Amino acid sequence: MSAKENSTAGKSLHQEIESYWTNRAGGYSLVNQEELAGEVGGDWLGEIEKRIRSVFPSVPPQALSVLDIGTGPGFFSIILAGAGYSVTAADFTAAMLDEARKNAGALADNICFRQMDAQNLTFPDGTFDIVISRNLTWNLEHPENAYASWLRVLKKGGLLLNFDANWYTWIYDDKMQTARQEERRIVEENGIRNFETDPGIDEDAMDGIVRRVPLTRQNRPDWDIRTLKKLGLTDAEICVDTEIWQKVWSESEKINYAATTPMFLVEVHKKK
Repeated sequence: MSAKENSTAGKSLHQEIESYWTNRAGGYSLVNQEELAGEVGGDWLGEIEKRIRSVFPSVPPQALSVLDIGTGPGFFSIILAGAGYSVTAADFTAAMLDEARKNAGALADNICFRQMDAQNLTFPDGTFDIVISRNLTWNLEHPENAYASWLRVLKKGGLLLNFDANWYTWIYDDKMQTARQEERRIVEENGIRNFETDPGIDEDAMDGIVRRVPLTRQNRPDWDIRTLKKLGLTDAEICVDTEIWQKVWSESEKINYAATTPMFLVEVHKKK
């Protein structure tokens, strides 16, 4: 048995995902720290607040409860708490929550940190005005359960913002594999930071995960729209922005990912 097979023997997919992100926490935290230190944080906050103000035009930030689900090292929680929102940061991985607390610094006292499964939230119905997530849904074993859980804890009249991308779908698509190889060539030839070599990335472990999670084979955000409608939402409640990456990604991110995994936004306005 190989070292890889031995490390995953007897583990469920859920356990493999948790183990991967536990090991990745420190390296991923460095990425969030760079975002918080640069201009990207302001770009993200501006785009998020624009959408919040469209739904809650006269409500002050401190009166709005936000759930940052899959917070990782805390990026969304930190920028939103810094803007005055009442934030709960949830993640299934204890190591990620530890990094989030450290990254938050003095703002940690203004954030409620909870270890919780994004696919089975234990908050009461209608707890939050806003539910927000980034780069989480693609990596879940039961993403449809996650959407159902998020909608359940969202108040009537609330706002759901899910930022994600078709991560790793290139492994099943020859054209996308070619595009990815071209991205890697441009990155290398121009001396640009290659995000695929960030600290803590275990390519073998991730390969095993992405071949088992369901969304790797799905075309998104079409899948998201279909799933939300199955959960009872109407067209009027769902809005998709496939160009959001142009507004919030750094130039390095655009070069690394734009050809194969441009980020999209699934925005839900839950009926009153």
